[in-house]
Amino acid sequence: MEIKHPATAGTLESSDIQITLSPAISGVAIQLQSSVEKQFGHQIRSVIEATLAKLGIENVAVDANDKGALDCTIKARTIAAVYRASDNKTFDWEEINAWIN
Repeated sequence: MEIKHPATAGTLESSDIQITLSPAISGVAIQLQSSVEKQFGHQIRSVIEATLAKLGIENVAVDANDKGALDCTIKARTIAAVYRASDNKTFDWEEINAWIN
């Protein structure tokens, strides 16, 4: 998949994360805002990067605003943003569910 335009998934509510993706020229650049960045910033970035890699996304700018989200929420929000930003209407629930859990 390819990121075609900016897209957002998630909210700024407690225990959630808002992920905004935008097309980039090369590589994955993650901008993270989180009150727990010192403790969990590496883990949050790692989950986002792994999810993007699973979906084959290579060139993207990520703006993540974390409010204490669990890994499963970070994955789900990243996947939703990717599908929105790529205009992909085909979603294989079984495939995604197999590697999300």
